[in-house]
Amino acid sequence: MLPLYMADKEFFPSPQRDYLREPLRRSSVDADPMPLFDRWLREAALQDPLDAHSMTLATADGQARPSARIVLLKRADQHGFVFFTNYGSRKARELEANPWASLVFYWSQLERQVRVEGRVERVSGRESDEYFGSRPQGSQIAGAISPQSAVVESRESLEQAYRRLEEELAGRNPARPANWGGFRLRPAAIEFWKGRPTRLHDRILYTRLENDAWGIQRLAP
Repeated sequence: MLPLYMADKEFFPSPQRDYLREPLRRSSVDADPMPLFDRWLREAALQDPLDAHSMTLATADGQARPSARIVLLKRADQHGFVFFTNYGSRKARELEANPWASLVFYWSQLERQVRVEGRVERVSGRESDEYFGSRPQGSQIAGAISPQSAVVESRESLEQAYRRLEEELAGRNPARPANWGGFRLRPAAIEFWKGRPTRLHDRILYTRLENDAWGIQRLAP
């Protein structure tokens, strides 16, 4: 039988990777971080159309115990970063208890990472309705029947609930459940990271100021 891990005997293999793409220069960034984020996201989508919008969402409960998971970015603009979920899920409950969260995007092929920190709020019902209505019918039904993060009896019980609602709808689309919708993270800080040779990476940090302008600083790698 193979051992579960080898941490007590040797380091895990980690081939040294050098980062050779173009650097991130302080002189090349705008006064506002969103144009750079938009450009990086578009370039990432060209490299990886399926997963470029994936991001790690880190939350913490009322006792400051953290948790993290991958979610999908659905909108990013001057107002913030939007994702959708069941309002009864663990992440949603934690955001209700502690409305501060962070996001991480990592685009390996481009040697880039973006970290976002800020306060989270629910989006309007209209925004949630618009997005829910744009989903494929199967995803709408799954969102309507799933008690996300709750313990369920079995996989079969989920599939039975799915089939029951599918039959009841008879080809119609379900309405958005009241416990399903979006959150918007309004950024207080956005950090852009670009890998560089010999691990002397570029890190540019934007911090929101009281007048809604952005302070810009370079961080040590």
